[in-house]
Amino acid sequence: MSEQSRHRLANSHNYQGVWGPPTSSANFCEEDYDVTRYIAEFMNSATNLAYIYYALVHMYGHRRRGSWSPNYDFMSVSMIILGISSTLFHSTNRQTMQFADELAMLVLAWAIFHAMWTSGPASTRDGPSSLYERPIKIFMALFFPAFGAFYVYTGKLVYHYVCFFGLVILIIMRGYYLFWLRTPSFPEEKRKDWRWRGRKALAILVLAYVLWNIDLEFCTELRALRTRMRLPWAWLLELHGWWHIFTATSAAWYMDILREVQDEIAKEKRV
Repeated sequence: MSEQSRHRLANSHNYQGVWGPPTSSANFCEEDYDVTRYIAEFMNSATNLAYIYYALVHMYGHRRRGSWSPNYDFMSVSMIILGISSTLFHSTNRQTMQFADELAMLVLAWAIFHAMWTSGPASTRDGPSSLYERPIKIFMALFFPAFGAFYVYTGKLVYHYVCFFGLVILIIMRGYYLFWLRTPSFPEEKRKDWRWRGRKALAILVLAYVLWNIDLEFCTELRALRTRMRLPWAWLLELHGWWHIFTATSAAWYMDILREVQDEIAKEKRV
């Protein structure tokens, strides 16, 4: 029996919420309906505001003075989609909403992947930024809808995990190329700054992954500690909520770097 299933069976509030007992295949350590009968996992839902916050900071925090038009891109929109989808999943623990959450995770990874792998060396003013830009765009446009349909059909979490972490590895590899091997190279001062900030983003992502696994593997101990600490301090040990906050922070930091990379490539094209 999986750790996620044990969380569900040990929960005394499952039948007290308006959404009924969970139907999702994933269920985390926060006790369902412990705060309100209208939200299954209160803190796991609330912490998704981090994704929406970082997206809105980019969209409205950097717009031109006097303009009310949002400065949005694929990456910021994907963060809002993930924040909303994950909130709906953790609020209801319904299988359909779990699919929405997990597919939104892939959309966010896709957005970052797209921005990184289409940020190649500048060729000509009117030409593609990379020799592989068009094939990559076509491949992603075909692969992700096909994989999404396949995953929903099978419903097996392992496929989602493999795809998501595979994208993370490809993003890291591309980052290494852009900041270390790219020809012509970016200005050294900017490369140093991007490498340092990229390492920080990766470190906080690793921390988020560690906390996510602690939440799964040590749920009994965490619940006992939360019972002794009581609210509101017990909320500090809702570790899946910290996964949301830290992954949102990591993604936002990395997106800022990518936008600066894209601006630098645009400058190269104008030269």
